Amino acid sequence: MMDRLLELLNTDARMSTEALAVMLDTTEEDVKNRIARYEADGVIRGYKPLLDYEKIDTQYVEALIELRVTPKKDFGFEEIAQKISRYQEVDSVYLMSGGYDLHVRVVGKTFKDVAMFVAQRLAILDGVVSTATHFVLSHYKDQGVLMTDMPGDERGNISL
Repeated sequence: MMDRLLELLNTDARMSTEALAVMLDTTEEDVKNRIARYEADGVIRGYKPLLDYEKIDTQYVEALIELRVTPKKDFGFEEIAQKISRYQEVDSVYLMSGGYDLHVRVVGKTFKDVAMFVAQRLAILDGVVSTATHFVLSHYKDQGVLMTDMPGDERGNISL
C-alpha cells in the first residue's frame, strides 16, 4: 500500500510541507525529511506540470507507438528500451504485455517530424520487428486529471 504522503504528493505536488504536515498529523520537519529520503532513494523521480498543449500557442504533435522487438540474449528488452529512452523526442517508454512489447510516447512539432523519427530512427534499430504509430488527437484525461473544459451532460441519466 502506498504511503499517504506519496498519495498526497501524487495528487498535488505543489502542496506545501506545512499543509502536508497538518494532513498527516506530523511535523513539517518530518514531512521534509521523508520527501528528501524519497528523492534520495529514487522513489520520487521529479516534479513536472501537466500542461494542456491545446491552450499553448505552440505547434505540438504527440504519438503513441507500439513496438514489437526481439529481446537480446542476456539483456531481454532492457538494452533496446534504454537506447530508445535516450532519444530527445521520446517522452516515455513502457514494457508491455499483450500484442506488442514496448509502448513509446513521442512528441514532435509536426506529424511529418514524428513520422520521420519513427521511419529513420526507431524502425531501423536492431531488434525492432514492427512499429504501429497512433497520433493523439485529443486529451480527455491525463494522469488522473480531466483535460476538458466541457460542461457535463445536463440531460441526466434516466432509466426506466
